Formats: sequence, structure tokens, C-alpha cells
Amino acid sequence: MTEGPSSAGQQGEWLSLFSGGKDSSWALYRALEEGLDVTRLVTVHPEGDSYMYHVPATRLASLAAESVGIPLVEVEPDDFEADDADESGAQGDAELRPLEAAVRELDAELPDGVAGVTAGAVESEYQTSRIEAMADRLDAEVFAPLWQEDPRELADAMLDAGFEITIIRVAAYGLDESWLGRTLDEAAIAELEDLNESHGVHVLGEGGEFETLVTDGPHMDRAIELDYETEWDGTRGTIRVTDAHLES
Repeated sequence: MTEGPSSAGQQGEWLSLFSGGKDSSWALYRALEEGLDVTRLVTVHPEGDSYMYHVPATRLASLAAESVGIPLVEVEPDDFEADDADESGAQGDAELRPLEAAVRELDAELPDGVAGVTAGAVESEYQTSRIEAMADRLDAEVFAPLWQEDPRELADAMLDAGFEITIIRVAAYGLDESWLGRTLDEAAIAELEDLNESHGVHVLGEGGEFETLVTDGPHMDRAIELDYETEWDGTRGTIRVTDAHLES
């Protein structure tokens, strides 16, 4: 997994694999800082739970993209027929097929093709191996600035940069309903470190313990404002957004 823009001189445009969550947003932010020519954000809307993609509130990615100022390509699982998916060379990985088919279309449409993709994976071999394999088939690079970095240092870097992060889903022992809608600030990170020691909760939620939405950051022109209700089943929960808009 490439941790730096080794192909910054390679001809073509960059795509950011983007959910609106903190990890993909950090990868996008760092890519822009490094001067990579990111011209499209690509969001996959998975059906149900997913090992490959960030799931909750991906519909809000369009608001985030508007604030960032980069066009968004939204991919639905059924956007591409099975035959087209097979031609993408995804080798039977059903979750990857729609994404790879969409990236191939962009590679054909963009004047100089796709030079690379950004990825927000921290430790997930499941995600990274599939993204790397896809990039290899497309002769593209992968920019993954979070890969194998220290979780606490990454969290601190996000806060230092001015990221405002809201927890939108929890699914781990030790995280109760009070975490839904909570801001991921220094106090929350300190509590997550304690939960890591007592319950094995990943500080960045890399194992799906929690998921987030970046509502503001240095790469965004306007903050996302949310109204929501919480849904809690006793062990896991999510926020249900009732209204979302960009700050006027």
C-alpha cells in the first residue's frame, strides 16, 4: 500500500474513495495537501452491512462533496449488470465489482485516465488487499496515508487539523447510546483508549466498533448541520438523520 504520492508525476487524475467518514476524509485531505489532482469523489452505497465499505449515512456524502467542491460519483450495488462486473476482473468479489466497474468507466471517460485512488484504511487487510488488487488491474496507484499509522496519533492529527467528527453508529461492547451523535474530541479519544484496554475497542473504530461523519474540516467550505434521532436496540445503534444541510 503506497503511503505517499509516489506517482504524483504520473499522468492522469486521482479518485478519492469517499464515504464522508473520518478515515476517507483524512485520506482526501492529505492527498489535496500533497498536491494530487483529485477530480472525483467516489461513494459506494452498500446494501446492508459490509466488510468492504463504510455503511451508515453515505447519502450525506453528496453534502460533503458539495462543501469540498469536488464532483461526486455515487455507485449503487445494482448500477452494473453481472456480465459487466465480471469483465471488470474483480475475480468473484461481489462487493468490489460495482466500485471497480465505476472506476473503469471513469478511467475511460477522463482525458488522461485515472492515475490513482485514495484509501482510508488503517489496518484492514480485507479492504487494502482488494483496493490494491483493483489498482493493479487498472495500472493505478494507491495513496493510503493512514495505513499502519498509530491510531492515537492519527486521531490527534485529525483534531489538530480542525476536523469536526460526529459518531453516527456504534456496535461494540462498552459503547452505549450516549455515544450516538457525540463529537469525537480529545475527551472521547481518551475514553476510547480506556475502552481499548478494557474491551479491545479500536481507537479509530477500525473493526467497525463505531463509524463517523466529518461535518467540517479545513478541506470544506461549509459545515454540515444535522438534525437526527437515535435508534438503539440495547447493544448497537445509529443516528437517523431527519434533516441535513450545509451551513449558510
